[in-house]
Amino acid sequence: MRISVHQPRQHASPDALVIGGGDDIGVEHYGGDVRQQVKVDPDRDRLEIGWIHRAMDSGLPLLGICRGAQLINVVLGGSLHQDIRELRKLTYNRPGLLPTKQVILEPDAVLARTCRKSRLRVNSLHHQAIRDAAAGLSIVGRDLDGIVQAVEADDGKAILGVQWHPEYLFYLPAQLRLFRWLVGEVGRGNR
Repeated sequence: MRISVHQPRQHASPDALVIGGGDDIGVEHYGGDVRQQVKVDPDRDRLEIGWIHRAMDSGLPLLGICRGAQLINVVLGGSLHQDIRELRKLTYNRPGLLPTKQVILEPDAVLARTCRKSRLRVNSLHHQAIRDAAAGLSIVGRDLDGIVQAVEADDGKAILGVQWHPEYLFYLPAQLRLFRWLVGEVGRGNR
């Protein structure tokens, strides 16, 4: 089922939740610079913040993709880099759907075990990223510039956040395993 600003489905009861990519998160949610020109969607922010709280309260397995990973971090009290372009030194900065960027994963992380790899090739469609992980989240993946690319719950809860877009890379077994992880968490009854 799809939940959106146009289909809020307040009474829906999904088995898991994916918060996907999109516009920047409103700076008021993380204390960003209000002078920077960014494209935001306040209605979507409110809707997804509510659903993230609902998922946390009920133990729904949660996968954040790009903006979704950032929003999970912000909801839990973490911060963002509002624009990472100036931080780029070793990593190609142009957005694209192809897996051109390398991410190094923490070897003992759920994400590394799920993907069965310690390094991934990923795509990049963002200019924001997690600066400081919120309490309750561990940074488990970084790119060659040291920018956060993946987080997960540090208490065993079924929460993963990735900065890239695995939905465009499903033809790669490691990326498809992210979605299988989510379905598996539902099957284990992690609610």
